[in-house]
Amino acid sequence: MTEEACRIDLWLWRARFVKTRGLAADLVERGAVRLTHHGREARLDKPSRCVHVGDLLTFAEDGRVTSLRVEALGERRGPAEEARALYSFIA
Repeated sequence: MTEEACRIDLWLWRARFVKTRGLAADLVERGAVRLTHHGREARLDKPSRCVHVGDLLTFAEDGRVTSLRVEALGERRGPAEEARALYSFIA
C-alpha cells in the first residue's frame, strides 16, 4: 500500500461506516461495494482492494444506499468528527 492508497476495508472502518474491519471485509466480499476510479466503475470483491482520494464509493447496508467521494484516507480510526472529514456525500 502507498500513502496515496488504502485498503477498502480499513477505510470503511476508519470512516466509521462499520464497527469492525471484519464487518467491512464481509460487506466487500458480499459484493455490496462499488468503486469508481478514474471513470471506471467496478464491484469490489476483496477487502484488500485499494481506494484513493477522489474515488467514488457506492455501497448498500441495512437497506440504505450510500454514495460518497473519498476526501482523505485517514491515519487512524478517530472520533466521529475526524471520520466525517474522510468523505463527502454525493447527492
